[in-house]
Amino acid sequence: MERLLSCIVIDDEPLARELLKNYVERTAGLRLDGCFESSADAVKMVMSGEVDLVLLDINMPLINGIEFGKMIPRSTRIIYITAYDTYALEGFRANALDYLLKPVSYGEFLKAIGKALEWFAMKESYEKSQVPAPASDTITIKADYRLVQMKTDTILYIEVRKDRLIFFRTEGENISSVMSMRDIEEILPASKFMRVHRSFIVNLRNVEVVERNRIVFGKAYIPISDSRREEFLRRVGVGGR
Repeated sequence: MERLLSCIVIDDEPLARELLKNYVERTAGLRLDGCFESSADAVKMVMSGEVDLVLLDINMPLINGIEFGKMIPRSTRIIYITAYDTYALEGFRANALDYLLKPVSYGEFLKAIGKALEWFAMKESYEKSQVPAPASDTITIKADYRLVQMKTDTILYIEVRKDRLIFFRTEGENISSVMSMRDIEEILPASKFMRVHRSFIVNLRNVEVVERNRIVFGKAYIPISDSRREEFLRRVGVGGR
C-alpha cells in the first residue's frame, strides 16, 4: 500500500482552512490529520513528530508561522500559504518546501505537493540505501531533492551550520545537506574520520597541517576542542604533550 503523508492545516481564517482542507482531501498521497486555527493549538500534534507536512499560514496570533516553523521537528516539512510575500526568505530557512501566496489555485497547490512527495520519496530512498560505512568507500548524501554519492577520500571536512551540514571536498562541488551530525557520524568510516569540535568532523587522512589548536586546509582553519586534542594528535601520529 502506498504511504500517505500525514498532513495538517494551520490557518486562522475559516474560509482558507476550509479551502485547504478540500484541496488535501481531493489530492492523492495525502492524509488530512487535523485543521487548526492557530499554531498554539497544533503544538502537541506537531511536536509528536508524527506529522509529515504542515500547510501553514504566517500572520497568526500568539505564535506566527515563521516562529512556529523554527520549532517543529526536523522530520516535518512546511508549505507556507499566506497573503504576504515579505517572509519568503525566512520561510525557506525554516524547513519550508514551498511558499504560496493567497489566493492559492488548486494547480499551484498540486505543484507544491509534488515537491513534498518528491522530498519524502528521496528521504525514504536515502534511508534504505544506507549500508554499514566501513564496508564501503562511498557514502550517499541527502542534499535537498538529490541523493549524491560521494567518495569518502574526497572529503576534507564537514561543518555544521544551523540545521545543515556542508561537505568541503578535494574535488567536485561542496555539498549542502539536511543531515544531522548524528546521521553522518553513523555512516562515516570511523577509521578515517573524527569529530574534532562540536561543529566539525575532519578526514584524518587528508590532514597535512596542524597549527596551534587548529587544522589548516588551505585558507580554512578548523578548531580542535581541548577535550578532543589528545585523541586527535594520537590518531594522526603526533602524540600529546
